[in-house]
Amino acid sequence: MITLRLSTDDVSRIRFAFSPVWETVTSIRALSNSTASSVHGPWLRKVRPLLAGYDLSLLKALIPPVSYIPDFITPAPPRRSTSFESGLAAVAATPLPLVVAELKKLHAETPHPMLPELIAKPAEAVERITSALEEYWHLAIEPDWRRMRALLQDDLAFRLEELASGGVERVFRNLHPSVNFRGDRIEIDRPYCCDGEPLPGQGLLLVPCVFAWPAALPVTAAPHVPTITYPPRGLGRLWEYQEDASESPLGDLVGKTRAAIVGHLDLPMSTTHLAHQLGVSAPTLSVHLSILRASGVVDSRRDGRAVLYYRTSLGDHLLSASRPAALASA
Repeated sequence: MITLRLSTDDVSRIRFAFSPVWETVTSIRALSNSTASSVHGPWLRKVRPLLAGYDLSLLKALIPPVSYIPDFITPAPPRRSTSFESGLAAVAATPLPLVVAELKKLHAETPHPMLPELIAKPAEAVERITSALEEYWHLAIEPDWRRMRALLQDDLAFRLEELASGGVERVFRNLHPSVNFRGDRIEIDRPYCCDGEPLPGQGLLLVPCVFAWPAALPVTAAPHVPTITYPPRGLGRLWEYQEDASESPLGDLVGKTRAAIVGHLDLPMSTTHLAHQLGVSAPTLSVHLSILRASGVVDSRRDGRAVLYYRTSLGDHLLSASRPAALASA
């Protein structure tokens, strides 16, 4: 059992964020632990051929299938949403004594022949680690990042609504089965204890992470910001192919382009993202979205500077109602 004690100030400073660097790091573990029949099976089947000629030995030495991962390679995002480049810059800026300490801890728990060399030359180690993460990111994560980001944004919108309507207790009620909020502490049902205590007054960071599934992963040791990473809601939708509803009764009713829009909005998307997916111009798409929104089939919400469109319950109903007829005519 892991126990994370919270002061009143810590509770008031609970915040959410997501990170492409966290996804990159935890996906290495998914490569080792997931199977073709798991929730990440479609992703595995796609990326394993891409990685066939890529040397993963350094990253797998740093990120073993179980147990400790050095916390410096998963830096706390300073804002709700950050770029991969800024996260990688935070990794590169890690003080070298901290790099050495965490690599030594890793080697003590999960020995690997590559680790002593990294420990002996920490500056070179950081360069090698950031370079390996960057190359892997471009191969395995970046092609799907827009879709992953949409799922993570959707989770954050839900959590923030829970926080606004029911407070902190409501947020933790359905965050993850292993995480329990006890007022002055959080208990995480994991088969090990905290190694080190966080600095006081840093609050708590909650990070939805696609590749954390199925566990909740804590960061508790100083000087890092106390963090709990958890699988986002709706993870099962992530690797599903968007439904082509253009050739369906719904397409006959509202037009092929609008039906395709409804079919693609299983996750929230911006106009730019959706236009890229459908191969239509943004101005044309905006006209269709306005009509669908006025009809109650889609709706939108603002996320920072972006406006994200999503399918409403009416849109879900129209889409599902058109499936049997479409299948019968096939």
